[in-house]
Amino acid sequence: MARASLDKQPEEVAAMFDSVAHRYDLTNDVLSLGQDRRWRRATIAAVDAQPGQTVLDLAAGTGTSSEPLADAGVRVVPCDLSEGMVGVGKARRPDLPFVAGDALHLPFADESFDAVTMSFGLRNVPDVPAALAELLRVTRPGGRLVVCEFSTPTLAPFRGVYTGYLTQALPRVARVVAKEPDAYVYLAESIRDWPDQQGLGRLIKQAGWSQVAFRNLSGGIVALHRGTRPA
Repeated sequence: MARASLDKQPEEVAAMFDSVAHRYDLTNDVLSLGQDRRWRRATIAAVDAQPGQTVLDLAAGTGTSSEPLADAGVRVVPCDLSEGMVGVGKARRPDLPFVAGDALHLPFADESFDAVTMSFGLRNVPDVPAALAELLRVTRPGGRLVVCEFSTPTLAPFRGVYTGYLTQALPRVARVVAKEPDAYVYLAESIRDWPDQQGLGRLIKQAGWSQVAFRNLSGGIVALHRGTRPA
């Protein structure tokens, strides 16, 4: 299957992730050198959902980011554009209410969630401001947004090493561990094309979120952005 292009048409992105769904979690663990587990823990801590609250986990994939929330008594709704990912997730955790949905047209009523979170998915949306506005729509006043996304390493020497990993090492490793390595070539391209920490923060503010802040993880390879829907 050809990889999605950087214009990120939803049907292309969905088909690409459908093709990698069965090995997605294992491949991510290998390519991130196990760091993806740390990033998930940090995201869950930032969401800070309490038992009984309702959380939208957008771009949830197979539900690995939703499981800890559900196990802690949070009402979490895993939602993903890829029906392949949703299918694998339902087979793994049939107790979770997986939904197939587009970030630009969420199938939820206004003010449905106490918090919304999106990990490594905002980068794949063709209209980021519209997706951030849609997340604002479904969040209750005073509710929280947490976006975990690849970003720009803060130290210039490390930035060069990281760019080399993305362009050279990652595609080679993907050919060994993934059946559809072209999807991971797209991953590298989309990361290089993505705004830095401050740039994403501005987009979040412009979408209507307040109290916007970010925290770097792994030296800025990943950044956690947070925001609040004004009361």
